[in-house]
Formats: sequence, C-alpha cells, structure tokens
Amino acid sequence: MVFNASVLGLTTIQRGTQNDLALAWQRFLRDKSLPVGTPDGDFGKATDAATRTYQTNNKLPVTGIVNAATYQVALQQNFIFYVANLTASKLLQALNYSVDEVKDLQRSLNIIGKLTPALQIDGDFGTNSTRGMVEVYRGLDTKFRSALAAQLSPATKKKIGTDFEPGLDILTEFSRRLRQRLSGKEWIEFKRASSSLDDLASPFRQKARAFLKAVEDAGAIVKINNTLRPPERVHLMHYSYRVSAEGLAPQDVPTFPGVNIEWVHYTPALSVKRAKEMVEAYDIAFRPALRSNHTIGYAVDCEIDWSKSIRVKDGNGKFVQLDGPGEGWKDEDLWAVGETYEVYKLPADAPHWSIDGY
Repeated sequence: MVFNASVLGLTTIQRGTQNDLALAWQRFLRDKSLPVGTPDGDFGKATDAATRTYQTNNKLPVTGIVNAATYQVALQQNFIFYVANLTASKLLQALNYSVDEVKDLQRSLNIIGKLTPALQIDGDFGTNSTRGMVEVYRGLDTKFRSALAAQLSPATKKKIGTDFEPGLDILTEFSRRLRQRLSGKEWIEFKRASSSLDDLASPFRQKARAFLKAVEDAGAIVKINNTLRPPERVHLMHYSYRVSAEGLAPQDVPTFPGVNIEWVHYTPALSVKRAKEMVEAYDIAFRPALRSNHTIGYAVDCEIDWSKSIRVKDGNGKFVQLDGPGEGWKDEDLWAVGETYEVYKLPADAPHWSIDGY
C-alpha cells in the first residue's frame, strides 16, 4: 500500500533528533522487540542501532535515517498508530480518501449503523463523524469491516484501487482502538482493587486481620471484596458517578495519568448511559471520594454472614453472643465488636469497614 505520508507530518529523523516523532519511532521499534532503551524522544545511539537493524530486516537501505522509504514500510506495519495526534481525518487522507470518498464513508456509516441522528454528508470527517464511526463499530464489532466493505460504493473502491482492502483494515483497526477507549461497563476490569488484607496499611492491617480472624474463628463466613483501590480505579468510579448522576458534562471530566478513557460518545444520552453502566458494574451507591480510606489502605469492603448463633471474642477478650442467622452489614452487635478492634462500620455502605468509620 502507498500512503499519503505527507499529511501525517513524517519529517526525516535521525541520530540527534529530539521530538515527538522520534518518541513514536522509538515506541514502534520497542514493540518490534528492537532494543531502544526507554523511549524518551531522544534519537540516540541505541535508536540509531535499532533503526539500522529494522532497515536490514526489511531490506531497506541501512542508513539509520528514517526517511520516506523507511516510513512507507513502517506504515504498512501499523506505525501509523504510533503517530501523535492522529485523527480520523488525517488517517483518511493518508489512506488517499478525498472529499467524495469521505462523503461515501459518511453515507455508508449512516446506513450500516442506523445512526440517529445521521451524520451530515459533507466530506469533512471531523469529531462528530469520528464518534459516529466508533459508535457504529461498538454496535457491529467484528462485523464492522465486512458491513462497511459491502456498503462503500464501487466508485470509492475504484478510486482507492488495490489500496482499498489494506486501507479498510487500517480504518477498522483505528475504529477498534477508539472503541476500546469508550466509557462503559468494560472498564470494570481495569485496575481492579486488591482483595488482600496484606495490601492494607499499618496499623489498620493488623486491626482488620485480628477482627476478621475472630469472626471466622466464631464460625462466620467472611468474603473480602476489596481493600486497597488504585487511584486510576477511584478516578473512574468517581467520574462515572458524576456524569451519570450529577450532570457533569462528559467533556469536562479531567484526564488522569494512565487512564486513556473517552467519556464523550456519539450523543449526550449515550455518554450518560455508558456512565450509568459503569456505576452499576462498580456497584456504587453514592459518589466515591477521590481520596478515601480505600485509597490509602485504611478500609476493607467485606461480607460477613453466619447461619446460626455464634460467640465472637472481642478486642478485650470478652465473648459476645450474636443471634443467627445474621449479616454483618446490619448487625449492630457485630459493629460494636469491631469497635473493640478499632475497626469501624460505615452504616450507609453495606460492606464497608474502616479505621474511623468513613
């Protein structure tokens, strides 16, 4: 495939270059298992050597200089996805789509995705068209490529020629990557909270261990749901709640290091709907604080149940009778036992115990 690489801003880079393009190239080489060290945007000795190896492997002139010829080969190996600030509009231009082909793409997306509202057929593949394309991919998933290939006009296929099929592969992969960023219940798997007491901070770790051991020794069943929450997960929980329940505009959600999520969907209603899915998946009852006992290792969410009456030793060595069957989230006698271990129940949050009740 021959790319229109000029629209991507692929200037020649070589040893001594320091910029974002050098950083993208380093990341590309690293993912090709070529040693470049830590990608830092500084095209140094290691990057020069890795570039020469890449050129050798791909039967290119071995110069250490990344020029048009090297870019053309790399672009066919998905280097295009490493380019900073890649937009759908730039991608389509690189794939040699002109205004007429973009109009055909917009028309085709409306048909196969049944988009409401429909995309404007204007040949300008901007932010709204991009969101529409990603929404179509979200709906069709693995059927996206075949549906789009069948719908695009013979005129587009003739204009793009032999580059049509490989170009469609790239456009599909671009859509898939953007779809992965969309907010929704899939994010429940990202940065899961720990369920180990070992990850709690001292002295709460020792207090929680002693309390829960006493409960288990008495015959209760303890199921720990989570202890320490990564800040990335807390960010997602906090803002999914604010978008879904408090009217925060999705475009106003701040970015967070390591969380490459897109909160804005094709329509405002979809943005709120996907945020609600996240809230339900996280099982959130109220707005999670960005900084809480969970984020510093001073809280544990757990279920405590017993099928018959039990006697639990409290932190003072006294045995306390708890009628059964019982559930820890609503048994105030168990709460009192927890207090003797300095493990306090938050009544408003069924599974939540902490160093201070919050």
